[in-house]
Amino acid sequence: MYHRQSLPRLWMMTDERLGDELFPALQRLPRGAGIVFRHYSLDPKARRKLFLRVRKHARARGLQLMLAGSPQMAEAWGADGSHGPAQAGSRRLPRSASVHNRAELRAAERGGADFIFVSPVFQTRSHPGADALGPVRFGLLAGRARSPVIALGGMNAVRARRLAGFQIWGWGAIDAWNSVARLRRRPV
Repeated sequence: MYHRQSLPRLWMMTDERLGDELFPALQRLPRGAGIVFRHYSLDPKARRKLFLRVRKHARARGLQLMLAGSPQMAEAWGADGSHGPAQAGSRRLPRSASVHNRAELRAAERGGADFIFVSPVFQTRSHPGADALGPVRFGLLAGRARSPVIALGGMNAVRARRLAGFQIWGWGAIDAWNSVARLRRRPV
């Protein structure tokens, strides 16, 4: 079980779009922030190798590192927790899940998610063309959560402040930490 006081309020989701910007983006995270390591398209050996590099960086900077994968894989790889759909397995490490609607929220909580990422709040480059929840639908969904809510999808510090009234625990992003994306960002 996750203790709220140790749950980061700022998160970075990794993916292949970051490319060479991955480690500079990790440098921008403040001490105590969290990382969800995804990089799903890499072959297993390359994914683990990159994860180990990220883990070394995270340990040196006091960052929490979740692995998108099973709880067993997260334990074997030395992650601080697992991220993804509910799965049977060890409860030694915290678990998070992404939810996009009420059914997924209930499934994540029934499955033992210690905290949830509600997404996409705003339009995002990660899911071009996908319908965003917007602040009102986000608030309605987040208000039903029994677990701490991390806002995800087109998020940055300004947008997180707009959602403060919904009692979010924190926010996560990719592009907010990526200087290259910030330079070429068009209004969303």
